[in-house]
Amino acid sequence: MAIIVQKYGGTSVADAEKIRRAARRVIKTAEDGYSVVVVASARGKQTDQLVADALELNPNPPKREMDQLLSTGEQQTVSLFAMVLDAMGKQAISFTGGQIRMMTDSVHTKARIRSIDAERIHNQLDQGKIVIVAGFQGVDEFENITTLGRGGSDTTAVALAAALGAEECEIYTDVEGIYTSDPRIYNKAVKMDQISYDEILEMASLGAGVMHPRAVEFGKKYDIRIHVRSSSNETQGTIITHEVPQMEGVVVSGATIQKDMAKIGLVGVDNVPGNAAKIFAHLAKAKVVVNDIIQTEISPEKANLSFMVEISDLDAAKKAMAEIKEEVNFSDIFIREDIAEVSVIGVGMRTHYGVAEKMFGALAEAKVNIDSITTSEIRISCAVDEDQAERALEAVCNAFELDRPAKHRGS
Repeated sequence: MAIIVQKYGGTSVADAEKIRRAARRVIKTAEDGYSVVVVASARGKQTDQLVADALELNPNPPKREMDQLLSTGEQQTVSLFAMVLDAMGKQAISFTGGQIRMMTDSVHTKARIRSIDAERIHNQLDQGKIVIVAGFQGVDEFENITTLGRGGSDTTAVALAAALGAEECEIYTDVEGIYTSDPRIYNKAVKMDQISYDEILEMASLGAGVMHPRAVEFGKKYDIRIHVRSSSNETQGTIITHEVPQMEGVVVSGATIQKDMAKIGLVGVDNVPGNAAKIFAHLAKAKVVVNDIIQTEISPEKANLSFMVEISDLDAAKKAMAEIKEEVNFSDIFIREDIAEVSVIGVGMRTHYGVAEKMFGALAEAKVNIDSITTSEIRISCAVDEDQAERALEAVCNAFELDRPAKHRGS
């Protein structure tokens, strides 16, 4: 039988009734003729509570022990899920990440998946059982429990879908799909019927919280159809898939805002081959994720180099730059912590002109000053003052008619 992987987030399994509702959906899928694999997150705010418990005892807990602790949230959920299915008359079995040999590297709290042994799951499916797998976790080569970091259960689900050759991976959440922008900020945002892997990768990396980039990367690499939908109703959600021709007719598919950012500017870096490589190698060693790099030559001998990081990485980034200052010989460092980024994304940008003009015009009309601009083939991003960020997002959403379904824009 064809396999469907269903992932249920923390809000979808927050209490007993929600677990029962998710279980009824799983049973319906099985009765429709599919083999079902469920990936579940920790319930509600359980992970937050576990973190709080740890910090109460140790303000700087060892990362290995944090992984040991945090993995218990998902383990509780999958056991309860299996119990509910059993009470409803369905055979089910739950597994931890380690039990299905979800092998990862040894980077605790941010581990990356290396391989999955799907044989154990296939054996259980062949016996007619529903398989429930703990999301967010795996084991390294030394049998240490590891966790995959933010969005880890999404990544688990899509990776399992790839390993199992699943027909579809359904991501159940508390919203009905992926919207043209964050509806909490731009309340006129509308749900998209479909979006390409490339577009959602850009949106996810720029602050949209519906899907984690690593999960989408798995989907794109292994051609997994991902369906993001609500756990509270049967409404069709948003399909993430390969780019299709009609997508090019939509110039801008969505807009995002990313707060909690900081901009680091290095002034007067020696303009010699290899210096940029040294800077970013040092940041990578410090596990700092870098966005939007801009380098400008100010003389044959000197250049200015700037990049953005999340506020949570700022201290590590500053320390890394202090360590390498003499080696690359920059004269000063400039840091902005009051900055945000507004972006528009769309595969249609490849075949349409005037997008930048419309975006900059909308920001100018809204009296929003632009600090810096970066682009890709399907994205334009502007760094703006954090206190102007929401006004900037509303301006660009209105300019590109993101309050209307794609088929009705420009009409």
